[in-house]
Amino acid sequence: MNYLQTLVSDPAAWVALVTLIAMEVVLGIDNLIFISILTNKLPEKDRARARNIGIGAALVMRLALLGTIAFIVGLTATVFTVFGKGFSWRDIILIAGGLFLVWKATKEIHHSVDPDPGPDVFTPQGVGLSVPAAIGQILLLDLVFSIDSIITAVGMTEHIPIMVVAVLVTVGVMLFAATPLANFIQANPTIVMLALGFLLLIGTTLIAEGFGAAIPKGYIYAAMAFSALVELLNMFSRRARQRKAGQ
Repeated sequence: MNYLQTLVSDPAAWVALVTLIAMEVVLGIDNLIFISILTNKLPEKDRARARNIGIGAALVMRLALLGTIAFIVGLTATVFTVFGKGFSWRDIILIAGGLFLVWKATKEIHHSVDPDPGPDVFTPQGVGLSVPAAIGQILLLDLVFSIDSIITAVGMTEHIPIMVVAVLVTVGVMLFAATPLANFIQANPTIVMLALGFLLLIGTTLIAEGFGAAIPKGYIYAAMAFSALVELLNMFSRRARQRKAGQ
């Protein structure tokens, strides 16, 4: 109790909490975009359930990882070396997750631009995306983003309660924003392509980080924000032309 009272009365702890929440919410956008695009491929009656399960799993996974904080920190230790470059389990997970995102985004872009893409090895002909398959893919990316999120949190504060509060707030924001974001993406086809481009960018960034290339997150999110702003202006322009044509 004395520890918690000291923590609550410490201004530095509050600054760390606000900073960590902001960072975690920004990192959560990546996960949310993927969840929105993936669940929009499901039948409408299953979308909200799949989103809630996926985001709920992210909460459970992050809290469980916080309970094994020493293990998570140990993931940054080198496990093998190739051509003088050491790779840790975190690097391996980031590279695998990045490759999955790049493959998934490329596959979705192909299906969007080709009117008759046909079946592929992962999607047999006549078989659509099922709820278990969607949740499985969401869990896979949840693991990648959760480990990255927790390691980021460890680098910003040593206090577990602050990390727990930041995770709870972040997941709460994701739950609140998931359906509006998914509906917005579904209603605007050009946003889907933009979001897939974001996933390609995020996947490439994860791969680069796995190979030790430090890419400042601020540059990535600034580019994403600028692209989103340009697309919003295009949407306003199209709607203005449609209103003018309807007069």
